[in-house]
Amino acid sequence: MKKPHLISALALVLGALAFTPSAAHAAPYEEAITFEARSGESVEAFQGTLTVPMNRSDPASGTTELTYVRFPATTDTPGSPIVYLSGGPGGSGIGTATGPRFPLFMAMRQHGDVIAFDQRGTGQSQQPERCTSSVTIGEMERINDADHAMRYRLAVRECAGRWAEQGVDLRGFSTAESAQDLSDLRQHLGADQISLWSISYGSHLALAALAAIPDELDRVIMAATEGLDQTVKLPSRTLSYFERLQAAVDQQPEAAQLYPDILGLISRVHAKLDAEPMTVTVPKRDGTTYDILLQKRHLQQFAGGMISDPQFAAVMLMMYRQLEEGDPTLITFVLQRFWTPDEPITLSAMSMAMDRASGITPARLKAFEQQTAASPVGAYLNFPMPQILGELQEIDAGPDFRDGPFGDTPVLMLTGTLDGRTYPEGHAEATAGLSNVEQIIVENAGHNLFMTSPQVGEAMHTFMRGGVARSGRIFVEAPDFSKLPELGE
Repeated sequence: MKKPHLISALALVLGALAFTPSAAHAAPYEEAITFEARSGESVEAFQGTLTVPMNRSDPASGTTELTYVRFPATTDTPGSPIVYLSGGPGGSGIGTATGPRFPLFMAMRQHGDVIAFDQRGTGQSQQPERCTSSVTIGEMERINDADHAMRYRLAVRECAGRWAEQGVDLRGFSTAESAQDLSDLRQHLGADQISLWSISYGSHLALAALAAIPDELDRVIMAATEGLDQTVKLPSRTLSYFERLQAAVDQQPEAAQLYPDILGLISRVHAKLDAEPMTVTVPKRDGTTYDILLQKRHLQQFAGGMISDPQFAAVMLMMYRQLEEGDPTLITFVLQRFWTPDEPITLSAMSMAMDRASGITPARLKAFEQQTAASPVGAYLNFPMPQILGELQEIDAGPDFRDGPFGDTPVLMLTGTLDGRTYPEGHAEATAGLSNVEQIIVENAGHNLFMTSPQVGEAMHTFMRGGVARSGRIFVEAPDFSKLPELGE
């Protein structure tokens, strides 16, 4: 469980003193609200909406409504509004502000209004209903990766037809359209420029905005950067991540004794399940149980998510160690939390279409296919991409979208060395065309690094004030990989 840092608490106090409802006013289409975080803290804010074209290339496609929450600046001389772009695709900016990053949202108000933005198709913004297809994969069904991918392509095909019948234009769910939404939001806020604060897929959108509307952007913060041709990550870089994870484990004598060869452990468990899948009995909340035939693909899907942050990687390591010994305790816990039995393949229009539209260049796809077999997570890190590339080719954003961006907009890029979802090599590649990038390496941090150290916040504040951080490297302590971590927020 992360403990609130002193600097974050101090920022909250200063923010509360500086801001009163009478000192700020609602903009058009906004209403005053009391915003409540999950911690129980609350702050006066404004909630607003704006209407944008669904598909700017087709006026007949109609419009969609976007929602945001604006936290007014705590300074008499605010800079450009700061728009938070959540990851996913599919994450809610408003939802993020209610969670562990709430103190950072409050602290960022010292630079200007902070906008928790629900991108099109997410959170409180207008979105199509999720599609529950008729395609199933039985819990006790043994299928290979090719058949598994084909089931998802069938589900995408079915759901696309269903959404079309409902009048949903999937061409509107593209990062290129979302970049233009940011331009409309800027105008709606009455600002000459906006700054962007982004993470993961949000950085993908920020990079698209840097390419499409550079003159409208003041400053950009990115963490866990995903480039415009990096929706699908290269398996060779996943292997490099596991080398860094092994190096971190080797620094801890007890963990090094337990996990002297992480890749060997994973390979042995996968081979064991390929030869003979394991039947796991999982308790349900209603007191009943269900059986699942545990296969390598299940572990690869779970591991692809668990390597995001080092505390979850510690869980993954122990899960594999137990499975090698025939112990299903941890995998049962994971299945209880993250698996819904007897559910047909269910898709989100926004999440699926955004990734499909961003696509992948032929050269990167070829590299992916050549490298996949050697990766511990196989082809599952960004599943169902690139497996669904054969579907919805009409929504692909095209090669020009995946090229760039270029320019001199000030960018702060935060890179965690133990981020298993996006990789340091990819971060440098994604921003190669930008001439004004300050990169800070956060040693032992993962994908979700904003709250790992007070120094991360300090670097962000220095950047927003136009300064340069004193050091390009921040050190945080890695979790004890020999023990299960506390998995709260």
